[in-house]
Amino acid sequence: MGGSSNDDEDQEHENIEAGGQRIESRWDSKSKKLKLIPLIFLIYFEVSGGPFGEEPAVQAAGPLLAIAGFLVFPFIWSIPEALVTAELATAYPGNGGYVVWAGTAFGPFWGFLMGWWKWIGGVINNAAYPVLCFDYLKLLLPACGHGPVRDVGILLYTVLLSYLNFTGLSIVGWTAAILGTVSLLPFVLMALISIPQIKASRWLVADQGHMDWSVYFNTLFWNLNFWDNASTLAGEVEEPQRTFPRALLCAGILTVLGYVLPLLAVTGALELDRGLWSDGYLADAAELIAGAWLKYWVEIGAVLSTVGLFEAQLSSASFQLLGMAEMGILPSIMGSRSRSYNTPTWGIVASSCGTLLLSYVSFTNIVSAANFLYSCGMLLEFASFLWLRRKFPSMKRPYRVPLGIPGLVCMCSVPVGFLIFVMTLANSVVYILASSVTVVGILGYFLMITCKRRNWIAFGIEGEGERGGIQNSPAENRTEAEALLHD
Repeated sequence: MGGSSNDDEDQEHENIEAGGQRIESRWDSKSKKLKLIPLIFLIYFEVSGGPFGEEPAVQAAGPLLAIAGFLVFPFIWSIPEALVTAELATAYPGNGGYVVWAGTAFGPFWGFLMGWWKWIGGVINNAAYPVLCFDYLKLLLPACGHGPVRDVGILLYTVLLSYLNFTGLSIVGWTAAILGTVSLLPFVLMALISIPQIKASRWLVADQGHMDWSVYFNTLFWNLNFWDNASTLAGEVEEPQRTFPRALLCAGILTVLGYVLPLLAVTGALELDRGLWSDGYLADAAELIAGAWLKYWVEIGAVLSTVGLFEAQLSSASFQLLGMAEMGILPSIMGSRSRSYNTPTWGIVASSCGTLLLSYVSFTNIVSAANFLYSCGMLLEFASFLWLRRKFPSMKRPYRVPLGIPGLVCMCSVPVGFLIFVMTLANSVVYILASSVTVVGILGYFLMITCKRRNWIAFGIEGEGERGGIQNSPAENRTEAEALLHD
């Protein structure tokens, strides 16, 4: 009995030191928490949003490798990332996600840099969705493809969807569930209608001309990442320790089926012409398999998918800024919430403004730089995961990856190797852009320290001690965390 008591005391001590216990904020009693189904679809839209964009994998490497990639790649990349997210999001079930993990593992500098990398990458990615929406719309309405109609449309798209995000995370989550269902249904119908036309031998075509491995791996990487994004709003989830692992599992199954079923249907039912497999080909294939009605549904589904992608990414980015303000590494104004909807007002404003600005910029190298920054953040995230497991082995983890340190190192080594490989594919312009963004982030961190020490800007103090906030000493951190936990 005495040994068990000591173990409990050790675990409590580590929970306090690591900041793993949840501290109820003044908003918890009035928040409308996110339930399982909305969270599943928010994660789904963070990662995928449907099979739109998988076509280049077939063009680059043929049907066999494309199908194999979307079946195998989740096991070597998506599952390790999802497992890391499940363990850390349940151990640290507050807003901020990966920023909290890096800050707790390595200190506030790395927490801030993680947040900067991820936020910039998220804003860049989000800026692509209004553009993609109007690229799809121009197939139905050619006037949407250029000129003032397109420019004003992108502005209205961003403003209206930002307001929807402002009205509440629960509304956004249920909207995502509806959008996901409507945009996936045409592919379910296409898969069923294609069955009589399928020839399995077409799935086995591999070596047919030039193999573009860079496009192939980047397509897989682009379509199967961002599993950790929803961790930034863990504080808004109902029973996160129980809900998050279940949501990640369900979203993972939905994502893989959403990619593989259309691939099997189209490559099995139609003769292969790799030159046709560019973005948007799935809509043309739907017409060949079932008729024009299904083509229009797929195109409408693509438009609706961009809405879900935008809403999910904006939610993640805005709650990340709120979490960073609660940690004390951003000014307290970024942690302010709407009195009516309890959403992060200035987090949404800042993220939406960045998105709108970048929506009118040429994307080629900027998006590549965003992927590079995301890779930097993921390397830091895997390092934080391993270090926290080593540093706080007895800390309470409601979901725990059932492996010891050697097993975890092996689990993380494959995705880390792939991240490094993807980063080596970047060109010199991407390296310069990513380096410049990183330097700005480092300068921003020291600017925040100066502003805080000289009281130029107000910073919050809630949670900063136990979650890697700026400037506190270890002794002060421990005292503050204990006081907050025992109030």
